[in-house]
Amino acid sequence: MAIEFNDANGSIPKNSDFLKSLNPFLKARSKSRLFGAAVRPLTKKEIKSLESNGNHARDWKKISVHTGFTPDCVFDTMFHGACVLGAFNGKEVLAGASMVLPSGIYKSIIIDSEVGDNCCICNSAISNYLINDTALVHNVGSLSCSRSTSFGNGREIIVGIETGGREVLSFAEMTIPLAIEVCSRRKDASFLSAYKNFIERYTSSCEIGSGVVERGSVLAQTDNIEDTYIGKNTTINGATLVKNCTILGSAEEPVEISAGAYIRNSCVQWGCSVTSMAMVDDSILTEHSSVRSHGKVSMSIIGPNTGIAAGEVTASLVGPFIGFHHQALLIAALWPEGKGNVGYGANVGSNHTSRAPDQEIQCGEGMFFGLGTSIKFPSDFTRAPYSIIATGVTTLPQRMEFPFSLINTPSDRVLNVPPAYNEIFPGWVLYENIYALKRNEAKFMDRNKARRTVFNTDAVRPEIVDMMIVARNRLKGVKNENAFYTDSKIPGLGKNLLTEKSRKRGIASYDVCIEHYCLRGLFRYVTDQFKKGKKIAFASAFTLATADTLWEHQRKIMVQENFAALSIKENLTRLIYLEEQVALNVHNAKGKDDVRGAKIFPDYGTLHPPADQDACVKEVRLNAEKVKKEITIILKKLESL
Repeated sequence: MAIEFNDANGSIPKNSDFLKSLNPFLKARSKSRLFGAAVRPLTKKEIKSLESNGNHARDWKKISVHTGFTPDCVFDTMFHGACVLGAFNGKEVLAGASMVLPSGIYKSIIIDSEVGDNCCICNSAISNYLINDTALVHNVGSLSCSRSTSFGNGREIIVGIETGGREVLSFAEMTIPLAIEVCSRRKDASFLSAYKNFIERYTSSCEIGSGVVERGSVLAQTDNIEDTYIGKNTTINGATLVKNCTILGSAEEPVEISAGAYIRNSCVQWGCSVTSMAMVDDSILTEHSSVRSHGKVSMSIIGPNTGIAAGEVTASLVGPFIGFHHQALLIAALWPEGKGNVGYGANVGSNHTSRAPDQEIQCGEGMFFGLGTSIKFPSDFTRAPYSIIATGVTTLPQRMEFPFSLINTPSDRVLNVPPAYNEIFPGWVLYENIYALKRNEAKFMDRNKARRTVFNTDAVRPEIVDMMIVARNRLKGVKNENAFYTDSKIPGLGKNLLTEKSRKRGIASYDVCIEHYCLRGLFRYVTDQFKKGKKIAFASAFTLATADTLWEHQRKIMVQENFAALSIKENLTRLIYLEEQVALNVHNAKGKDDVRGAKIFPDYGTLHPPADQDACVKEVRLNAEKVKKEITIILKKLESL
C-alpha cells in the first residue's frame, strides 16, 4: 500500500513497507486472512479426534483449517468464535537460544484468531490475532487486540517544551530528520497540515481489525500483550506489559523486549531492544536503539544506535550515537545530531521555572555533559558542537556559540563578573583533546548498525567549519584587549567569562582547523584531477568553479582566508606539516593519561597500553604517513608540469 506525501525535503517516504506488510490482512472477504481461500471446514472425524484430545468449541462449524491440517498436534484447548488453524506436523519451533517446542496448539484459549502453519501455541490465551507461520506463543497470559487499534501510530509526542508547541505525531517508520522538521517548522502551516493528513491516512491504514504476530517471532513468559503489531523475528520474553505498539523486525535485524520490560503506546524499529526492567511510554525508538537497566523513556524520540540505560529521558528528541549509560536525567531536549554523552548524575532538566515546565534545551552535535552537571534552561548550544560541560559545573540559561569549547568552573573570581558565570575555553577540544574527536569519528563508523539512515561522522565538515569561522571572527573582532571578556563584549560567549589567553588560543586553534580542512580539500581535488588525467592549472585552481560542492566550500574559504595566495605546492607542503601535528596532538592527548596514571598507580603501565599502542593513535599516525607519501608523489608530478 503506497502512502504519498509531497514534501519538498523528501524526508517522508512515499511507500511504507510496514503498511505493505499489513495489506494482505485487509482481505476481509476471503475465507482466511492468512491463507485466503485455501481453507476448509473440519470433518466430523477431525472434530471427534480433536474432542478426544481434550479440545472444546462452542461451535465447531466456525473453525476452519488450512490444507494439510491434522488434529494430531492440538490438545487441551478451547476455541471460541471464528478461528482458522494451520497445519501442524510437530516440527520443532525455536523458543529461545536453548529451547525448542513442537509445533501445534496445547493447553490454550483461542478466540476469533488465526494460527499459521507450524506455529507453537502453548499455555496461552489469544483473542483476535493473526499469528503467522512458525511463530511461537508460550506462557502468555493474554494476547489480545481490539478491533479499532492503529498499533500506537498517530500518538502525539510532545518533545522539547512539555507544555506543548513542538508536538510530533508518531508513525512506525519515523526518522530523526523528519521529526526535527515537524517540531521546528511550527510556522509552516501548509507543511504541518500535509503532515497531519499523512498521519491520518497512515493510522487509518493500520486499522486492520486484528493484531498480528509475524513469522519467526517468539512470545513467552509475558502476562499481557495487547493491541500490538509484532514484526518478524521479534522476541518478547518475560516482559511486564506490551500494549498499543508497532514493533518492526526482520531476520537480519531482530527486536528484543525482555526481562521485565514495560512498553506502551510506542513504535519500535528494526534491531532495537528494550530489556532489564526498562520502561518506554509514548515514544519512538528508531533503528538499533536500546533502553535497558531500568532506563526510562517517555514522550521521546530516540535516534539510531543510541542506548539509554539507568537514567531517564522525557519529552526529548535524541539523535544517533548518544551515550547514556548511567543514572542521569535528560528532559525537554532537542538533540537531533546526537553523537554526544550524558555522564552519571547529569541533570539536563531544569525546565521548570516554578511557573510551568515550559523551557527547553537545544544541544549541539557531540556535546558532552560531564558527571554531576546541572544545566539550567532555556539553553541553546546548537552552534557549539563537540563542546564539553566539565564535571560538577552548573550552567546558567544561555546561548553559547563557540564550537569545540570547554565550559568549566572559573580558576579565579573576577570583579564585576557575576559569581555564577563559568569560564569558557573556545576551541579547547581542538588543542587539548583532539584524541577524543578522532576516537569518536572511528567509533561511530565502527558501531553503526543502522541500514536506513546515512550518517556523516566527520566532526569537521562544512556547516561546522562555518560555525568556527563565525566564532573565530568574533574572537578576532575585539578592538581593545582586556584581561577578560563576557558576552557583552563578545557575542555568543553565553553566561561565561573568557580570558585574553583563552581568546588568543581559541583563535589559533580555529585558524589551524579551518586551514587543515581547506588543505585536505585541495589535496583531494588535485588527486582527483591527476586520476582523471587532467592538467592542473596553477592559476585557476582556486578560482575555477566546479560541480564538487565540498571542494567549492573549501575553495571559497581558501580565497577568503588568503590561502590561495600560496601556490598549490606550498599549500600541500603545509598540509604535510599539519597532518603530522594532528598525529602528534592525538598522541600527546592520549599520553596525558599515561603520565597521570603512572603517578597514581604503580601498575598503571601494565594494565593500560601506552599511547604508542593505542588503536586510534596508530590509525591517525598511519593516515598522516599515507598523506605525506601521496603528497610527495603529487609534488614530483607538479614539478614536471
